[in-house]
Amino acid sequence: MIEAAYTLGEGLGLDVWCEDEAGPYQTTPQPGHAWQPEGQPVRQDHEYIRNGTAKLLTLFHPRDGQVRVKGVRSCTNVVLHGWLKAELAAILGTLPPAPPPLELEAQRALWLRWQAGLTRPFTLRQTLPPLRLLVVLDNLAGHTTPDFVCWCMDHGIMLLYTPLGGSWLNMAESIQRILRRRALDGTHPETPEEIIGWLKAVAMGWNRDPTPFVWGGKRAARRARQRARRHAQGGSGAYTRRAVARPRPTKLDEWRRAQQLTH
Repeated sequence: MIEAAYTLGEGLGLDVWCEDEAGPYQTTPQPGHAWQPEGQPVRQDHEYIRNGTAKLLTLFHPRDGQVRVKGVRSCTNVVLHGWLKAELAAILGTLPPAPPPLELEAQRALWLRWQAGLTRPFTLRQTLPPLRLLVVLDNLAGHTTPDFVCWCMDHGIMLLYTPLGGSWLNMAESIQRILRRRALDGTHPETPEEIIGWLKAVAMGWNRDPTPFVWGGKRAARRARQRARRHAQGGSGAYTRRAVARPRPTKLDEWRRAQQLTH
């Protein structure tokens, strides 16, 4: 379902976002590269004070590369849900007007399509609004609370949970790694507020010229290779979509092969 969201969601008129929480990031010397004058390598303190941690709440839009972030000291449900509801409501406000509602069964079928094959789908409300937004996120306990799930359904948002050990399905993991590396590599933050400020500044810089992400999972690549199998032809850069047919052996070829075997 998550792969279908990435590859088919936009074509079905659904906006697709990814959500994750990164961290905790500690106030310790951070490994990584840093720009320094020649002959003056960066030096990290061997003594430091653990002065708290910071986390990064992230919403990522793969189609245009835009990212929405918030740095926090703690990530309780009150903090996470309050931020998510505010950001998702703002995102819905930027979308085209919702289509007119369909009949009850037809409307419900559009939602059930994104629960096909799940062993533990969450219960859908009896009356559902038009589906407008798909959000990919992990199955953290705070993401599955009835209050948050019902709020999302009431606003036309379908939650797609990654399975256990399936964090690679969430594109937010990639953008968080980029932001973390650009903000913290080779630094030594002394307060969580410094970490939060650096992460926010890097996210703002990213949004000035974002890079769209396209789904390219292992299974998608394998299917693409199967659909577009190429058979290289020697002597040039040419290839064929199917193997060149081999000529059938003639009676003379069969006789010659038989003579070789007998000698």
